[in-house]
Amino acid sequence: MRLADFAAFAAAVTASAALSILAAQAQISDDIVKIGVLNDMSGLYADLGGQGSVEAARMAIADFGGTVNGKKIELISADHQNKPDVGGAIARQWYDNDGVDVIVDVPTSSVALAVQDVARERKKVFLISGAASSDLTGKACSPTGIHWTYDTIALANGTGSAVVKAGGDSWFFITADYAFGHALERDTAAVVTASGGKVLGSVKVPLNTPDFSSYLLQAQASKAKIVGLANAGGDTINSIKQAAEFGLVEGGQKLAGLLVFVTDINSLGLKTANGLQLTEAFYWDQNDETRAWSKRFMEKINHQPTMVQAGVYGAITHYLNAIKATGSDDGLTVVKKMKETPVNDFMTKNGKIQESGRLIRDMYLFEVKKPAESKGPWDYYKQIATIPGEQAFKRPGGNECPLIKG
Repeated sequence: MRLADFAAFAAAVTASAALSILAAQAQISDDIVKIGVLNDMSGLYADLGGQGSVEAARMAIADFGGTVNGKKIELISADHQNKPDVGGAIARQWYDNDGVDVIVDVPTSSVALAVQDVARERKKVFLISGAASSDLTGKACSPTGIHWTYDTIALANGTGSAVVKAGGDSWFFITADYAFGHALERDTAAVVTASGGKVLGSVKVPLNTPDFSSYLLQAQASKAKIVGLANAGGDTINSIKQAAEFGLVEGGQKLAGLLVFVTDINSLGLKTANGLQLTEAFYWDQNDETRAWSKRFMEKINHQPTMVQAGVYGAITHYLNAIKATGSDDGLTVVKKMKETPVNDFMTKNGKIQESGRLIRDMYLFEVKKPAESKGPWDYYKQIATIPGEQAFKRPGGNECPLIKG
């Protein structure tokens, strides 16, 4: 064989091998895209995620047509019981043995951090809607993790900042004693002090505590203008109800619910909750698009969606579009495409996923209506401000995520 012919032959072999590698990468494993919704199905966070998140996932799959690139999309779900060891074990079983390509939702930050570790090791996709800790895209970030809906930084920059500006310049925190509560107190305290306020103290409270009396007494004794509730779900509902029974607000202090969902307001009632300011990524009655999607959701679940449930729908839709575009369900390939592609749906406009995995989107400051202002069931919020994404998710001390270069 002449040298020129050999060179041409070698080039053809190299090109063929490269195409084979690309073809092998650009494929859907097991000929199925399998989505696992993992959350609290029976405990204090079941209303904000739970079966509602599963239904939101079903809606996303149905709206996508049930297949992607001719391959079937399947959905499974499980209850992590708010236990990191349980959540981690389910994640390992799903990724290693059950063919799950992506895990979605996972409220309870301690569980989400455990699942993120598993997903990182296996280079599998993890789409976080329910968990809040900013560490998920900070020091614990992952190349295949995307924090979709909100985080403790946005809650601090929204509610925390607004309350200080309104004169609430001394704080005492009642804090859920696990990763989420610790991050929310830390991030809010940073905003309070940066805004000229001061933190007078805090108390850590075990998850799912039924009796807040001793913690509320400490808050009263602090004489702080603001009692910041760094908790969520059933804990938030119980602490607000018991604060009313204690006459905490009547005594001159104010409550700041740092993470409050529309389902919490529904449980509390407007008589108890009116006047609370809160930060959310989504409210069902914001515009025609949010109302149309929420109407479909409510017909299936019989309550209006939380931002977590709406976020599950949006995250899955963006994920499936990335598979469609790349022809692959490989974790690193799909997440790279998701980060390259702007996010535009009924709850997010011109969203951008940072290298850390944080979706930068506008957040909204709401105030809970007085009973006389509400026009009917689930008419609970009035919008006070739009917080631009770059402002909402700005970290006062920078980001420790090792994926960020420079």
